[in-house]
This record gives sequence, C-alpha cells and structure tokens, in this order.
Amino acid sequence: MIERKIVDDRITEFAVEKYLRESLRDVPIERTTYDKTPLGERITIYTSAPGLVIGREGSNIKKVTKNLREEFGFENPQVKIGEVKDPSLSAPIVAKTIANALERFGSQKFKLTAFKAIQSTMYAGAMGIEIRITGKIPSSRAKSWLFNKGYLKKTGYVSDFLVDHAKDHVTLKTGVVGIKVSIMKPNTPLPDKIEYNEEYKSVAQAIGIEESDVEEVVKEAVESTKTEEVKEE
Repeated sequence: MIERKIVDDRITEFAVEKYLRESLRDVPIERTTYDKTPLGERITIYTSAPGLVIGREGSNIKKVTKNLREEFGFENPQVKIGEVKDPSLSAPIVAKTIANALERFGSQKFKLTAFKAIQSTMYAGAMGIEIRITGKIPSSRAKSWLFNKGYLKKTGYVSDFLVDHAKDHVTLKTGVVGIKVSIMKPNTPLPDKIEYNEEYKSVAQAIGIEESDVEEVVKEAVESTKTEEVKEE
C-alpha cells in the first residue's frame, strides 16, 4: 500500500503544478513542490517574480490558497514562495519570459527577444542554450526558428537527465506560437570530458605540441590504449 500512496501523492503533485501554472499564467514558475505535513498540505512555488504570486496585500496568494482548498479538498493548504537563485539558468523561466515578451510586443521583435535571452543565459555561465520558436511569425506561414549558442548535448543520458528542458506557448493574432528552451547549466558532468594534469601539459610542450591541441592528443592516446586492450583480449 505504500507504493500506491507514493503514486497518489505524485499524481496530486502533478495536478497541483498544472493547476498553478494555468491559474498563474503570466508568472514565470520554475517548478512547484507538494508535501504533506502534520499541519496540512505545503505547496512551494519556485518563481523569479514572487510579487506577482503574492499580489497586492497578499490578494493573489489568498485566492490561490482558497482555490486549492476547493479544487483538491485540502484541509489546510500552506502556499510558500521558493527562491530561484539564477532565473537566467532556468529553462521554464526563460521560456515564460520569451512568451510574455511575444505577448506584450508582438512577433515583430521575436529575434531580438531570443537573442536577449541567449545573451542573459550565457552571461550567467551556461555551457549552452537552444531556443526554438514555432508558429506564424513573422509572416502568415508557420515556420520554425532555431537560435543557439555554446555547447549543448542533444542525445544520451546528459540530454535526458542533466539538460534543463521546457516548453511554453502564447496565443497571438496570427495563432499559437510554441517556445522550446534547452539549457545546459554550468559544471554539467560530461562522460566524454578528459581532464589532464600539468605533467601532460609540460610533456606536450617539451615535444612541441601546442597547448590548444593537448586535450585532443590525450584523447587520441586514450582511445588507442583502449583499442590495444581489446586486441589483447
């Protein structure tokens, strides 16, 4: 029965997050968490704009608390605001920021909006970012525009579990525009990254290898060693 309870809690958490994103449509939300405590249900909203969630004199958060009690039957829901350390490195927040900009300024400056988002994310230290905007922009025919910068894994474990992905959409006069953002954050562990110490560097310089080529030479040496081991087996 414990497994069923865990599944039920995760279903409730998913439903609560979906409801909050729909009810707080214009608020850039990174994620929400749901926990049961002896005092009641605790819902934490991680956002870069806490003022929009709270509202004037707490009007918005009171409304959200009341709706959660009515929609999900919570006895004592406690809604809290979580801190997002760097919004520029959060794919959901970047996607929502782009959506809000398109809704406010229209599709004429969508390229500038995407470039600003890329610049902000890369300045925050991201290894790479990709933004895809799809819809009838700027013409009446649907197109897909791709903006990227830096290094970004597209397949494998790193892409599935370590790269931050997010999707959003906005309705303009020409129709619905979809936004997809992928961000590879700083210090993301890469299985194919080879680190070498100062001994390799000094030896390489002694035999005339440029510093920029040291990593490539070491990688080739490692690969050749693996090949020799396979042949011996």
